[in-house]
Amino acid sequence: MKKPILVVLAAGMGSRYGGLKQMDPVGPSGEFIIDYSIYDAHRAGFETVVFIIKHEIEEAFRETVGSRVAKYMDVRYAYQQVDMLPAGYSVPEGRVKPWGTGHAVLCAEEVLDAPFVVINSDDYYGPEAYQAAYDYLTTTEDEADKCHYAMVGYLLRNTVTENGSVARGVCQMDEQGNLVAVIENTQIETYPGGIHTTFDGGKTWADLAPDTLVSMNLWCYRPSFVQELKRQFPAFLDKELKTNPIKCEFFLPLTVTEMLRSGRADVKVLSSADKWYGVTYQEDRPGVVAALKEKVEAGLYPTPIV
Repeated sequence: MKKPILVVLAAGMGSRYGGLKQMDPVGPSGEFIIDYSIYDAHRAGFETVVFIIKHEIEEAFRETVGSRVAKYMDVRYAYQQVDMLPAGYSVPEGRVKPWGTGHAVLCAEEVLDAPFVVINSDDYYGPEAYQAAYDYLTTTEDEADKCHYAMVGYLLRNTVTENGSVARGVCQMDEQGNLVAVIENTQIETYPGGIHTTFDGGKTWADLAPDTLVSMNLWCYRPSFVQELKRQFPAFLDKELKTNPIKCEFFLPLTVTEMLRSGRADVKVLSSADKWYGVTYQEDRPGVVAALKEKVEAGLYPTPIV
């Protein structure tokens, strides 16, 4: 079995924060969040990283991230561009943004020749998640009639912010710890009594348990999943181009859900007790800086990290 690959989704721009979040220094020596992610992945056993970027940011990304990572990882690049579509399809007039996370991974097909983990470039996941993902992918394999994937779930209380609402996918599992569904909650907020969510714009609220497992988009796949993306993407385009041609997105969970429904895959829910950090809002940045400084002082990371 080939060693797992780390896939970093880095083509997106931070619309709410502004600018390229993956190039925003947050560590004591100017490290980016992505530096900590790759450091954690490397010490868990990962030796290859694939950065999925846009050509528009290639030069800056290679200079600020890729050159540093190449000192201790095999670095590969893939490019997510809006015009990378199956034969017979064209970009709708006015469409600027690429087609979502599923499309991003599909764009990396040529460099994904081993099991792989997908992460967001601007999220800090902590070391526990990478070790769990690496251990899973190196001890399990697909079967002839079923694919075996995994995701890492986080305790809701470790993922929320006091600076506004967040969207989180709440994990529903069976008795064996396999994923049944991810229920999207698009408006989750903290309040003095706990954490709650609304589905009607704030007219009514329902509490969520702080230890609810939520998806933070850390998925464990195998090359078989890329073939499934290739199969499902045209059907997605056929449907969505008729109703939402400018903004529709082909997300990774869409493909997973279809495979779960048909019984062609199962998804083991791994869990991490680490606190997740991200800069959802610009007001989140000081907290991320302080948290990483504390981790460095505690000896969890060196500084500079490379």
